Parts: sequence; C-alpha cells; structure tokens
Amino acid sequence: MADGTRPGGTKKLFIKTYGCQMNVYDSERMAEAMGGQGYELTERAEEADMVLLNTCHIREKASEKLFSDLGRLRPLKQAKPGMKIGVAGCVAQAEGPEILTRMPMVDLVVGPQSYHRLPQMVAATATGAKPVETDFPAEDKFDHLPLRGPSGTPARRAPAAFLTVQEGCDKFCAFCVVPYTRGAEVSRPAARVLEEARALVGRGVREITLLGQNVNAYHGASEAGDVSLAQLIRSLAAIEGLERIRYTTSHPNDMGDDLIAVHGDEPKLMPYLHLPVQAGSDRVLKAMARKHTAEQYLRLVERIRAARPDLHLSGDFIVGFPGETEAEFQETLDLIREVRYGTAFSFRYSARPGTPAAEKPAVAREIAEDRLQRLQALLGEQQQALQRAMIGREVGVLFEKPGREPGQWVGKSDYLHAVHVRGPLAVGDLARVRITASGLNSLAGELV
Repeated sequence: MADGTRPGGTKKLFIKTYGCQMNVYDSERMAEAMGGQGYELTERAEEADMVLLNTCHIREKASEKLFSDLGRLRPLKQAKPGMKIGVAGCVAQAEGPEILTRMPMVDLVVGPQSYHRLPQMVAATATGAKPVETDFPAEDKFDHLPLRGPSGTPARRAPAAFLTVQEGCDKFCAFCVVPYTRGAEVSRPAARVLEEARALVGRGVREITLLGQNVNAYHGASEAGDVSLAQLIRSLAAIEGLERIRYTTSHPNDMGDDLIAVHGDEPKLMPYLHLPVQAGSDRVLKAMARKHTAEQYLRLVERIRAARPDLHLSGDFIVGFPGETEAEFQETLDLIREVRYGTAFSFRYSARPGTPAAEKPAVAREIAEDRLQRLQALLGEQQQALQRAMIGREVGVLFEKPGREPGQWVGKSDYLHAVHVRGPLAVGDLARVRITASGLNSLAGELV
C-alpha cells in the first residue's frame, strides 16, 4: 500500500537504541506509543516502515555514529520512499535542525522530553512536514503515554523491566551534557510510579530497576508531601509479586541516611549499587565540579557497607580529564584499591561541545589511553577476584532467557552477575543457585 501499511493494518517499526538504560526505557515507551498507531516491532531495519534512532550524547563521537548510521539507511530509504526515519534522544535534542540540514532524508526529530508526541509527528509527515520537537514542554510526557497494563502493546515477556522515576540533572558536572539535553531535575509523582509498577507486575515483571539521571535525588509529589527514593522503594516493596528492586544512576551527594538505611532493612532491594565517583584526586574532582571529595566518597562507602556488608559496588571513571597529572591518576587507582569494585565503567575523557571542560586543553591521547588501560586492568582484577569469591555461595537468580547450549538458562543474580545454569527452568523463574565456576564476565552454577 502507498502508506506502507501491510494487510491487516499493521506496520513495522525498527528502533535502534544507543547508550544508557534510560534510552532502553524510552525506546520501549516509544514502541508502545506507536503500537497504538498500528506499528509492531521488527528486528530488521530492511523490513521496517519506520526507523527510529534513539541516540545518546554521553559516549564519544555520538553525532558521528548517528550520521554514519543514517548514511547506511540511505539506500533503504531510496528503495522504499515511503519509509519514515526519525531521530530521537539526546543528540536529537542537542542538534535538531542541523540533523535535517545534513540529512534531508530524515523525516522527524524528537527530543527525550517530547517523544509522547511521536504519533502526531508521524501523522504530520504525511503532508510533507518535517517536524522538530526539541523544547522542554511544561506538560508531563508520562501523562500522555499509555499505561503499561496487562493488555498493553507490546506484550511484555521479560521478567525484568526499567521504570523511569526521575529525569534531568541540576549538578552541571564540567564534562557532562545531560543538563543541556535532559533539562532540570524532575521527579514523577509517587502515585504514577506505583501505578506503572503495579501494571508491570500484572504483565509478569518480577524485578524493576528505577531509573534517573540522578535517581537518588528523587522527590516525587504525593498527597502527604514529597516522597524520597527510600520511601518510594518501601512502597514498591509492598507490591505483591514484585520480588526485586534496583535503582541507577546515583550521585554521592544525594545518598541520604534514609536511603542508606533501606539498603540494610529491605530484602527486596538488591545488594548492588552503582555509585559513580569519576576520579580519586580532589583537585580533579573540583575541576569536574563534582562537589564532593575523595575522602567524603570513601566515608560514604563505609556507611553503606556498614548497612549492607555484602553489597557489590559499581562505579564510573574518567581518565585523562584536562590537567590530570600522573600523580592525580595514581590517586584514582588508590581509591579503586580501597573501595574494591565488583564492576565499573571507565572512559578516556572526550570533550562534549558546550560543556565547561571542552574549553580546556586535553591530556595527550596516548597518555590518556595508557592510563585507561592501566585503570581497566586494575578494575578487571577486582572483578575477577570478587567473582571467584562467589564460588560455593548460594544466590538468588532471576532467569530471563535460554542459554546458547541445550538445557541451559541465563539469569541475573542478586548482585547483577550473569549466571548460567542447566535445569528444568522457564523465563521468570526465581531460584536459588550454588555458584560453581567463574568466567570472564559471568558465573556458572547449579540449582539448589
């Protein structure tokens, strides 16, 4: 048919998701919004009637990757002129009109605060318009999205789900574009979060990860006043059928006493915490505008581990930040040795246009790359040591999918390790597993 509609009224939607977990959630919601317009997901861009590229500005060369992908889509668009191509997410927010200028093949551009308007934007393209929505609207996009209930579209099969509770950032770290692409910190009302969580559980979800750029800054409105993240977690834990709760990403300055306490006394809150520090040098931290010192971070870790001694800690690190010396880099390694991370994400600094750090002279690429390799080697040693220490222990595992080998299943442990097990299992089973072996990035076990 001329508009790409297939027999039965369905159209195919392909979404490529770049970067963070927040984008995974956003892509799911965009798919649901378009599901109401007759679109169903496909894993192949070649058979799509609409392609959405949901971008992230955190990683290096984000714009270049987007335009490279758009270049690869050009032959598909030429072969199927009726195909719609949309660019969403943070790169769309930062570079909206320029995307259309450089790539006239793009039909629409939508920022992360406006994707609830996708159906109207797609409809507008039928008249030849090329809508760009990159404002920060006063309306709450979540109020305009369909509730993900038992009869929602698409049907959920996975037993774990992301749930955005907070967006935006007021921290303005010197290296980060998030305040400019996601806007100021905004928290969703507690009742709406709980409503969505209950709907997810009604669709078979047993584990929910609460998402936010600074998720522990959450202060959602309620009839009784603002609700903290700790209070929200306690309310979520009361939902029958919800077995596990996680949250990410946290800022050390927003780790309050009540949140530390809930790690110790709420069994549904998993013993895993992503708590980025970025560097171990106080001078570098100040230049990054992190607003905490290395010592404050270390003492915070002590308090959290006192509340939950078996907690596995994850972090973020940037090496080669402008002005970083070898001695300051060694301070970062010292902090890592003291904390002992279960896993971590580490990057060589790359400038983001418009951020304060982008105006400063960069550390030579070869020096920064050498530091990154040394830092990753230390983090890898810690990860392997922690995984080996798991051998012989019993952990809970939520099974998410069949493994590559016959009879094998793969799930996530309480500590977020990937665990491979053989046995009579099904998607969504939560079982006790004894760890028997450690691999490079996963564990193996047997059912207890």
